[in-house]
Amino acid sequence: MAERESPSFFSRYRNEFGLVIAILVVLGITILVNQDYLRDPMRNMRDILQETSLLGIFTLGAAVVIIAGGIDLSAGSVILFSASVCALIPYMLGPVDANGIPISKQASSIVVCLGIGAAIFTGFLIGTFHTWLITIIRLPPFVATLATLVGLRSLAKTMNSAVTSALGNQTTTLDAKAALFSDLRVWWMPLVIFLVLGVLFWILMNRTVIGRHLYAMGGNEEAARLSGINTDRLKWLAYSIGSITASIAGVLYAAKVSTCNPSTMAVGYELNAIAAAVVGGCGLQGGTGLIPGVMLGVLFLQIVVDAVAKVVKSGSDDWKGLIVGFLVVLAVAFNEIRRGGSTGQKRLLPGAIGWVTAPLLSLIAGLVVFVADTKHRPAIGGTVAGISLALLIIRKMMEDAAANRSSRPQ
Repeated sequence: MAERESPSFFSRYRNEFGLVIAILVVLGITILVNQDYLRDPMRNMRDILQETSLLGIFTLGAAVVIIAGGIDLSAGSVILFSASVCALIPYMLGPVDANGIPISKQASSIVVCLGIGAAIFTGFLIGTFHTWLITIIRLPPFVATLATLVGLRSLAKTMNSAVTSALGNQTTTLDAKAALFSDLRVWWMPLVIFLVLGVLFWILMNRTVIGRHLYAMGGNEEAARLSGINTDRLKWLAYSIGSITASIAGVLYAAKVSTCNPSTMAVGYELNAIAAAVVGGCGLQGGTGLIPGVMLGVLFLQIVVDAVAKVVKSGSDDWKGLIVGFLVVLAVAFNEIRRGGSTGQKRLLPGAIGWVTAPLLSLIAGLVVFVADTKHRPAIGGTVAGISLALLIIRKMMEDAAANRSSRPQ
């Protein structure tokens, strides 16, 4: 029997090459539409890299969980809760003024380091709690982490209010202006941490037995368990990594914005992490995805969001959710089509549902352009909808023809 050829370098990293090309295309289009990139390239690069790094730190943890076959919806609340723990330590152990009101910004470096350590340890405890719910109580990962998504934010609000009330200044918003935070506030600090974590996670997933076991568990948990792999312990590792990286990001976000507000801090960030991981090549079924692809996926997502802000300008925040949702759907659909494309069995518009979906997709495309274009809304929106419908119908007919040929007896 002939030996099976190993995939080429390009084949193995084709998703990463595609992301690099997509990043360059988005940058090129943005530069053509808006010259802001060229007027102050260093400032734009710094802002993009800082936001990419902050998002990327906890996206790496989310990616490990997804590769291991799980899902973590709690990242945003873990960021808030860990940031609150980090900021509360200087409140409780730092100096106070003549009226007994804490002066957290004058806290010593030792106190701030204790706060950072407490925040990271909090992430480990949250990851352990998730593992207990999933492996012992047997809750689905979606339900277990959804519970902490909701509960931790309320707990942070209650905790902040209780501690500050006992110290004579009741509020749910904490001041995070301690002295050591100024060192974490520099724009390149998150970038260094992101790159270091990226290298460490690449080594873990690609050069260790534990990493291979995580991939195996994500691909087929039952088969991994029957082969002797301790799947419960691997889940503990994966969910702890996911929560600890969110805690690290929480400390950095607290340093950046100097406050911890439970009503606004890190709301919806867990969806951005999942989106970046999926765009980076992680399959939601588990068992697939590469760390370099995840890092490029984070960069691509942030560049797209930044491009929307520069192109749309007014009301760009309203578009962020739409763009993130669209990219997730597109990435998942592309991965599924690619997975079945080699056998010719994967169809985008099968059967009767395809005839309904084709005009629906074209209508969505036209509606997006209609809303975005402020000058020629009806004409441009209608044109895009018409072209999209024509292309989708052609695709539908080609799929039907191919399916009919394959069903004929040889």
